[in-house]
Amino acid sequence: MTVTFVSNYINHHQIPFSDACYEKLGEGYHFIQTEPMETERVAMGWSVDIDKLPYVRCWYKQEKECRELIMESDIVIFGWTGREDIISERLEAGKPTIRVSERLYREGQWKAISPRGLLRKYKEHTKYRKAPVCLLCAGAYVASDFHIIRAYPDKLLRFGYFPETVIYTEGELEKLKEDTGRADIVWAGRFMPLKHPEYAVRIAEELKNENKSFHIHMVGSGEMDEELKRRVTENDLEEYFTFYGYTEPKNVRKIMEKCHIHLFTSNYLEGWGAVVNEAMNSGCAVVANVEAGAVPFLIKHGENGLVYRNGSYEDFSVQVKKLVENPELRKKLGKEAYNTIVGKWNAEYAAKELLRFCGDFIDGKVIPAKEGPLSPAPVIAPGKMYEKVIRHKL
Repeated sequence: MTVTFVSNYINHHQIPFSDACYEKLGEGYHFIQTEPMETERVAMGWSVDIDKLPYVRCWYKQEKECRELIMESDIVIFGWTGREDIISERLEAGKPTIRVSERLYREGQWKAISPRGLLRKYKEHTKYRKAPVCLLCAGAYVASDFHIIRAYPDKLLRFGYFPETVIYTEGELEKLKEDTGRADIVWAGRFMPLKHPEYAVRIAEELKNENKSFHIHMVGSGEMDEELKRRVTENDLEEYFTFYGYTEPKNVRKIMEKCHIHLFTSNYLEGWGAVVNEAMNSGCAVVANVEAGAVPFLIKHGENGLVYRNGSYEDFSVQVKKLVENPELRKKLGKEAYNTIVGKWNAEYAAKELLRFCGDFIDGKVIPAKEGPLSPAPVIAPGKMYEKVIRHKL
């Protein structure tokens, strides 16, 4: 079986999955990169030496070879490419194809009423609803968006991003997370409005006023950097914060390993949020906004993490304080978070399920997994997601 994955560029969130596919298929697996990585991502430490990855091909350097792979592979998986012309050639040929997508309507499903937008979605997706094409939903809200345009009926499957999974020996993570009586809290990402890093400063103000013992590790930088640091200074919070700036992914993980709690405050504009995978794999008890794509797929409220309602700071504050005040709860949630990632939501498991699925799909059969990656993605309206998650009905 030959499988080719096409996306804008490969990064550390995709390499483990591609490595796992290559390990299973060898020369039968390729990843086509359609454009160089943006300067901003390189500055964040995301750069990859693609010459060391034997399965990577670059469309902008090897167009003829890439075009042949796209048309001749048994299965082609298209992520975000910005090149619908490349995708349509295979779709028109009626060859088995898998698409991966984040949300269509991040800013609200009311945008689906646009006639121009609907026409475009018809040409790109809906017209192929009966073709051998299915959709991997990189986020819990994706299925609902595509259901609106009547695309991929009974062919919407759970998926996501799968950064490196670290396997720790028994008790190793507990030793890394020192029990000093202080709650070490980590926030990681770009300092920008949609990710709401200011929540970390607001909760610090409250925890300080309540005489809690804590320290917040802020990993990242961005347009809100000066604003956040100014607010920390104005509220005499310097002793409670460490700002690391942009940090290489491997060093972000080292910080997570030492922390007890991870704050994930991105809003509905966050398609997935691979930092959640990383924090859970690092044994952190995660407090996450249910609006972000990864959260409903990865977190079972009260079992392996805590979610808060639709961007509500007040609910966020309640959930964080539960963990700061209860070391045993955060230890329990952190352990179960780790088990969630090493059990099913990892690159190795996702690659195994995908290739199993592809083998059947080539024969015209759609056989989803029972749970985890490649299992059926439920169609749930965004406004009803929170209730589903806290009741474990997703």
